[in-house]
Amino acid sequence: MLKYYGKYAPYLFILPAAAVLIVFFFIPFFQTFFLSFLDYSNNIYSPAFAGLNNYTALFKNPVFYKVLWNTFIYLFVAVPILAVFPLFLAVLINQKIRGVTLYKILIYLPVIVSIVVAAIAFKWLYADQGILNYLVTGLGFKPIGWLTDPKYSLYSVIIVTIWKGIGYYMIIYLAALMSVPNELYEACDIDGAGFFRKHLTVTVPHIMPTIALVTTISAISAMKVFAEIYVMTKGGPLNYSKTIVYYIYERAFENLDLGFASAMAVVLLVIVMIFSLINILCFERNKYQI
Repeated sequence: MLKYYGKYAPYLFILPAAAVLIVFFFIPFFQTFFLSFLDYSNNIYSPAFAGLNNYTALFKNPVFYKVLWNTFIYLFVAVPILAVFPLFLAVLINQKIRGVTLYKILIYLPVIVSIVVAAIAFKWLYADQGILNYLVTGLGFKPIGWLTDPKYSLYSVIIVTIWKGIGYYMIIYLAALMSVPNELYEACDIDGAGFFRKHLTVTVPHIMPTIALVTTISAISAMKVFAEIYVMTKGGPLNYSKTIVYYIYERAFENLDLGFASAMAVVLLVIVMIFSLINILCFERNKYQI
């Protein structure tokens, strides 16, 4: 009897994870894919089959290209900072310094703060009569519309995402640094290598899989950012801070255009998959070679 069940033991172990994936990923994905072929403009309760009309309308919609460009700006600004700066902090924190636990707590503290609370706090900071503009006017400059000026609104929201994520990714890097052999650092010291050269030649190559992980996670998080936009700008002014996930929410739950929003969600999934494949090809190609 044990030998009979032993044959299926590996499948039993992966069953819980498979069930979670099926319920929370595959079923919603296929439902969304099906909805993307329906037209809800006439009757939301009895949608008509629209074929590829939603995708055609999507790629003819100038707002879609605007929010897609905003999403890519979010990606290319936030991800490099979230991939590099937490690593630099982790290397510094990993040294033998006094009060290192306190530094870890202070840097990690933004992670445990609710994103809604953080966004509201930064919204107060960015207000026309907020602390930042008080400092700016105190230096003799004109007040800046951090959330109302198209030149600054998106970048002001990006700062919140970076502030929230630095501590989280630093902890991931700290865990990876524990696997780097100290003998290699000692050899670098004997050879007279400086601080930066030692970590570029020893630390970075050894934790490259972790760097790839952080890059992938931060890229996916940047592409699906929503709460910061919703609380701070509502996508304004003039769509300059609107990202693709917020646009999906807006079309689905405010305009009740579920077919168009579902088509956009499918396109977003394809984009995320492309970035994941690029990550595999750039960072983990050797791992998948047969």
